[in-house]
Parts: sequence; C-alpha cells; structure tokens
Amino acid sequence: MIPVQGLQFHYSLHELAAGRIGYRRWRWELWHGATLHATGWCGTKVGAEYALRTYAAKWAHRFFGLTAPGIEAMPELSGTRLEPGSVARFSTGRVDYALVPRGLDTGAAPLAATG
Repeated sequence: MIPVQGLQFHYSLHELAAGRIGYRRWRWELWHGATLHATGWCGTKVGAEYALRTYAAKWAHRFFGLTAPGIEAMPELSGTRLEPGSVARFSTGRVDYALVPRGLDTGAAPLAATG
C-alpha cells in the first residue's frame, strides 16, 4: 500500500477595504498547490467561510473522480468556523481533506533551542 499524506487545500480569507458607500466584503481564494481553483467575495465572513468549505468539498471529490453529494447532504459544511491562521479538517462524503491557510509552512521541522 502506498502511504498518502492527505489532500490539502490552501485558502486565503481577508476583509476588503470599504468602498465609497461603506460596504464591506470578504474575499476568499481556494488553492491546491499553484492552481487557483475558486475565488470570490461575500458580504459577511460567515458567507465567505461557507463558500470556501463548499468549493473545497466539490474539488476534493472531483480530485478523486467522484461526484460530490448535494450541499444539503453535507451538514458538516455549515458548522465549522475557520479561525484565522488555523488548519481545519473535514470529512465530506467519502473524502477527507484539510484547509490550510495560504503561506503557512506545515512541513518545517521545529527549531531546536540553543543555550
């Protein structure tokens, strides 16, 4: 059996500056390696997080050649919040994957303390 590290998507989520009429928006991006799979903006942070989770679930299933179940069949997408700078793990349908903040280096070994 070949060991598999697990599917990881990188995400970017940040608030855009208010426009001339004072409307605030949240921009989100979903990456896998150097490929941008989805991007958009929402009027609320909760909406942007939901969009990220939804598109990650769709792309995770597509990555393995599976058809993603309908959004209503994935209630786990609506509950988990994305804390700033944190890694979120999901299991939707038959696929497990993680959302990792873009620019976070998870493969680096911790530095040893020197005296």
